[in-house]
Amino acid sequence: PRAILAGLVGAGLSVSGAIFQALLRNPLADPYILGVSSGAAVGAIIAILLGLSTLSLGLPVASFLGALLTVFAVFSFGRQNGKIHPTTLLLAGVIIGSFLSALIMFFISVSQREDLHTIIFWLMGDFSLSNVWMIRMVFPYIFFGFVLLYLYARHLNLILSGEEHALQLGVDVERLRLISYLSASLITAASVSVCGLIGFVGLIVPHSVRLLFGPDHRLLLPASALLGASFLIASDTLARTLLAPIELPVGVITAAFGGPFFIYLLRT
Repeated sequence: PRAILAGLVGAGLSVSGAIFQALLRNPLADPYILGVSSGAAVGAIIAILLGLSTLSLGLPVASFLGALLTVFAVFSFGRQNGKIHPTTLLLAGVIIGSFLSALIMFFISVSQREDLHTIIFWLMGDFSLSNVWMIRMVFPYIFFGFVLLYLYARHLNLILSGEEHALQLGVDVERLRLISYLSASLITAASVSVCGLIGFVGLIVPHSVRLLFGPDHRLLLPASALLGASFLIASDTLARTLLAPIELPVGVITAAFGGPFFIYLLRT
């Protein structure tokens, strides 16, 4: 179950990253850019402090609910006159994410020592609690979200050439934005809920695939899913074996790869 879950999460984060990079036209965008990760973290920390983390699905369910509420809040504040404006949506995500980050710091400050270890490990990404129920919980969101986004791959290609051009070719840009943002956000929420915050996967993978295969989303999305799944499975395996019997958080491994790659992106 652990390898399957890592593969699903890796695929989900990579596909979401590709969508956010396309819609925001920013190669440095990642799945957490709208504050979904902070919402998931608040939900998870509340579950840990209330003792719900001992239940098999207590932590992922609370985390997913926190992420969903954040998505709802961001889209509520990010719409103007019934339309989604990328800049406004991004600002709403940053503001809500900052507020939730302050809540996270507050909860960490008041938590007991035994809870603190669980919280920090979750915030760094962890697959040690993986089970079949978690796979069943996240699979529908990641699978159907991917299928829906892939059906709009051609439209996503058109929007890259400019919104005016896409509108002239009959693309409903507003509807495409709404579906794409929501699908990518739900995929991210489901992914984060079962393993915590794993950074850089949604940044490294789609950008690497774009460099190798180009910006065509009909190829970019499935290739990102496959490479993302492989990358996170390999990272989790390394996290388990590098200092065995001590197990590292998988986020440490992805950050070790992601940091230098991020610097490379900035320099190019």
